[in-house]
Amino acid sequence: MAATVTVEPAGRCLWDEPVRIAVRGLAPGQPVTLRASLRDEKGALFRAHARYRADATGLLDLERAPALGGSFAGLEPMGLLWALEPEKPLLRLVKRDVQTPFAVQLEVLDGHEPEAGRLLGRAVHERAFLGPGVRREPVRAGRVRATLFLPPGTGPFSGIIDLFGTGGGLCEYRASLLAGHGFAVLALAYFRFEDLPEYLNDVHLEYFEEAVHFMLQHPKMKGPSVGLLGFSKGGDLCLSMASFLKNITATVLINACVANTIAPLHYKGMIIPNLSNDPGKHAITESGLLDFMDIWNNPLEEPNHQSLIPLEKAQGPFLFIVGMDDHNWKSECYARIASERLQAHGKDKPQIIYYPDGPFPDLTDTFSDGGLNES
Repeated sequence: MAATVTVEPAGRCLWDEPVRIAVRGLAPGQPVTLRASLRDEKGALFRAHARYRADATGLLDLERAPALGGSFAGLEPMGLLWALEPEKPLLRLVKRDVQTPFAVQLEVLDGHEPEAGRLLGRAVHERAFLGPGVRREPVRAGRVRATLFLPPGTGPFSGIIDLFGTGGGLCEYRASLLAGHGFAVLALAYFRFEDLPEYLNDVHLEYFEEAVHFMLQHPKMKGPSVGLLGFSKGGDLCLSMASFLKNITATVLINACVANTIAPLHYKGMIIPNLSNDPGKHAITESGLLDFMDIWNNPLEEPNHQSLIPLEKAQGPFLFIVGMDDHNWKSECYARIASERLQAHGKDKPQIIYYPDGPFPDLTDTFSDGGLNES
């Protein structure tokens, strides 16, 4: 092979850790294609590629060289990793076992044809989800089914509860990475896992209250409160937790609705009905995917008011992360409703970040600003 592919820092890195990819030993101005690929735990293949040109010394440094096309274009040092797409449509890249890394194969080929060029160099880069010293502890406490990730050290640590959406099960990859930044994070399952309900027919907030109590009573927790991180259905559950439960602060929501969705929410004799919808209003995108944005009824219209979550009762701040390409929720509209509702009740408006129009926020900074860190 005529070229050397390097990744810095060398060795295994965490999935959320930026790396510097470079190719040395090329001819001056040589056109090449870089390919990245990995297989998930089920064997599904994910790939990305981009076309480049070496500089006058034969060096290709992705921090300085813009991609000329392919899976992305422009100066994107980490593009080969964030642009990975499934070989078979409709598959999602998910880390199911955070105790093992993903092995990413990086290749450089001569010319600008991703499949036909001569292979010039290759490297394998491992990206892990458990940082050095991070401890993974399965939790089966009372009704709570979860995994607790603890940072290295003796603590005590600020705590976060992490909720995912209607896929169910127990998703650990986000919690494991956050623990590497100094937080104790509880990845909490709430259906379709072990002895939890198989379907999301009714949701009882007492279950999530029990998870909060577990965190605050844990000897490694700092207290007196925990932060919340929720995605999709997990987002509106976090809104409900912040609105009705004590000891909650710094709630972060990713593509979430301001109304209770999917199933009725029960808490101490109170019932919040789920926001009604009309599945017949779904659309089909040019690529043949279903778009569900328009199936949800307007929570500001009667008779949908009862499904609205009274987030003005919450004590801590909110951050709404709005995915502009999301096709499940009208995330931008819901974030605006939340902002107007909070301000109407004399509360501070939430921070709203639009993605990918702006940079994805550093959640460690967000929880620190919300009072979870003393520093």
